[in-house]
Amino acid sequence: MSQTPSQIEVSPRIRRLPPYLFARINRLRDEKRRAGVDIIDLGMGNPQDAPSRTIVEKLCESARHLNTHGYSQSIGIPNLRREVAKLYDRRYGVSLDPEAEVIAVLGSKEGFSHMCLALLGPGDTAVVGDPYFPIHVYAVALAGGNVINVPLGAGPEFLERVAYVAEHLYPTPKVLILNFPHNPTAMTVDDVSFFEDAVALARRCGMMIIHDFAYGRTCFDGYEAPSFLQAEGAKDVGVEFLTMSKPYNMAGWRIGFCVGNAEMIRALATIKGYYDYGIFTPIQVASIIALRECAQDIDAQAGVYTRRRDVVVEGLRRAGWRVDAPRASMFVWARVCDEHLAGQGTIDFAMRMLEEAEVALAPGRAFGENGEGYVRIALVENEHRLRQAMRQLNRALNKGITAPSATKLKRKGGQGG
Repeated sequence: MSQTPSQIEVSPRIRRLPPYLFARINRLRDEKRRAGVDIIDLGMGNPQDAPSRTIVEKLCESARHLNTHGYSQSIGIPNLRREVAKLYDRRYGVSLDPEAEVIAVLGSKEGFSHMCLALLGPGDTAVVGDPYFPIHVYAVALAGGNVINVPLGAGPEFLERVAYVAEHLYPTPKVLILNFPHNPTAMTVDDVSFFEDAVALARRCGMMIIHDFAYGRTCFDGYEAPSFLQAEGAKDVGVEFLTMSKPYNMAGWRIGFCVGNAEMIRALATIKGYYDYGIFTPIQVASIIALRECAQDIDAQAGVYTRRRDVVVEGLRRAGWRVDAPRASMFVWARVCDEHLAGQGTIDFAMRMLEEAEVALAPGRAFGENGEGYVRIALVENEHRLRQAMRQLNRALNKGITAPSATKLKRKGGQGG
């Protein structure tokens, strides 16, 4: 006799999560790959390049020592935290106490999520720009907090919108989440004055600031992204997350850092002490060598992304889109021509490009309401594959369009973000 399975009651925090908008696209991509279709995946920002041989060799050397295989310290080994402090002093002129103001995390995504758990609970609110990197919203929801989205910007108008929310919401928002260079839009701030204004706003409104600096070292054309901690008083109100994933091609190694306000760091350390036993020690040892010896590899990788960016921007312009070349991150954020969008939302458009061009793109709607009309293109394939992807997109988008019509598209194409 069959039995009816019991009803599984999941946590309310699971029910509060919004639908995963990449699910349909990922499902179709995987189906096509199983059928033997060569899908060029430019949807996920997953670095495919190898880390420096120096880093890998140090990992192997450390892993051969028997005493490196036990539980590590959840906050990171002391020498690694000291090396991060040296980096900030050397590059940004920021003094950090490695014992109280630096903590190692299992990638900035884990660290950010646990920081939200440490700071936020039911009734608390975080302010996030829209478009946004999804975890900046989901982590708040998982912590039981609420999110207020304001249109994204990198200047005074954005902070004015945040101030309006803070002044008209009760209780006042507890956290302001910033992310420059930005994912998905690749938006950047010109200099540290933006962060100085953000610090002044946080002081005035009693907010904390979390700055996601994951793409701080992935910059092009002479641009150097400022650190939030360079702003006077930044350590009084906030923290900054950085990662080894992008600059050192160590995405799968899962190691990053949180630096800044000692009380916020202590709260994160408390949460982590309950959740994990730290990062595999050989990974931490290899990261010390990366921070000490591999700055030139960061510059070389930025050069790789610059060339890939140029291939994508040129290809999209040839297809009839008006696209700005980003000066940081590993993405091109591009507005889709109305003629090419053909009345569809960007999720359906991305599905169509999978079918017709065999190229996976990240739909802007997956990054918030203000992302609608855009797509994010990850610079994760080599130049040859990117040229191929641009040709396939061009053929799919402009099939049956005569030369004069294509020229008209170039004049009418939307402005890139």
